[in-house]
Amino acid sequence: MDETSLPVRPDEFYQTLVENASEGMITIDADSKIVYANPAIEDLLGYSPEELIGSSKMRIIPERLQPVHAAALQSYVESGERNIDWDGIELPALHKDGHEVPTLISLREHSHDGEQLFTGIVRDISDRKQREDQLKNQNERLDEFADILAHDIKNPLGVAQGYTELAAEEYDAEELRYVVESLDRIDEIVDDVLELSKQGAFVGETAPVDVEACVDAAWAVGMESAAELTVEDDIGRIEADESRLRELFGNLLQNAVTHAGPEASVRVGRLPDDSGLFVADDGPGIPASDRDDVFERGYTTREDGTGYGLEIVQQIARAHGWTIEISESDDGGARFELRGIDFLD
Repeated sequence: MDETSLPVRPDEFYQTLVENASEGMITIDADSKIVYANPAIEDLLGYSPEELIGSSKMRIIPERLQPVHAAALQSYVESGERNIDWDGIELPALHKDGHEVPTLISLREHSHDGEQLFTGIVRDISDRKQREDQLKNQNERLDEFADILAHDIKNPLGVAQGYTELAAEEYDAEELRYVVESLDRIDEIVDDVLELSKQGAFVGETAPVDVEACVDAAWAVGMESAAELTVEDDIGRIEADESRLRELFGNLLQNAVTHAGPEASVRVGRLPDDSGLFVADDGPGIPASDRDDVFERGYTTREDGTGYGLEIVQQIARAHGWTIEISESDDGGARFELRGIDFLD
């Protein structure tokens, strides 16, 4: 018989598997005494298995949390009712040197020789918590930046616009017209950046949204051209943040009219496979070589464009869990496809 086909005792196999696992494992009894710890626990908490076995689990629990841990286990042993998520709960563990380690613990109950035991699989989530803290700090800085835009820039900008417009009414000077146009341009950029920083990447509470009504509401704002909008019949409802969805459509529709012209024809409907929605126009379209770039911050083909509208569209789509792609419409124009959308009817 080939040596590799020799039978392996199950207990030896599983013991080897557990002892070589990269995740820490600790088993306690109903009295919170540690009866087993695998070698990986030393890399995680600094204690060798020998140091832990026979001691209380309180040895690796921060003092402030010890009463809660003790009460939770006692409650379960007495009632059988789980009061925590056994499939994964975030808890700090106490390292041998005294610092706390963020961990994710999954629990399982079992018995051995008639004794009730509980085994926890312990994962170090320090890197994840650090990323979460960094993201939280970034969001706080983003909020501060938005506040600066909203108050420290918008307020004096509004004053400058008002006085310049008054001066332009009194004095027929071409230079003043340029100033007014420049201030309006700055105002547009500030609005777009503010929208992106405060709302573009996030969605609030979602609810069923009538897509046709949402598109019509977006079209009604600022569309003063002779452009024509067609929304397919029975386009249905989707789960979304209605405010953000209206903003998404508003940017796509404005983009279509801007590039296809004041008499553009714009169409909104479902994708043929019902996997999402499209917004298509009959304008000049977007070259295939440029389609990966149009969502980049600041990308624009117009001198008076801010380059933020389509980035906002992508951010809102991503926040809903959707993707957005660009292709050519049936009329040779641009076609934006939102995919990953689940229709409610």
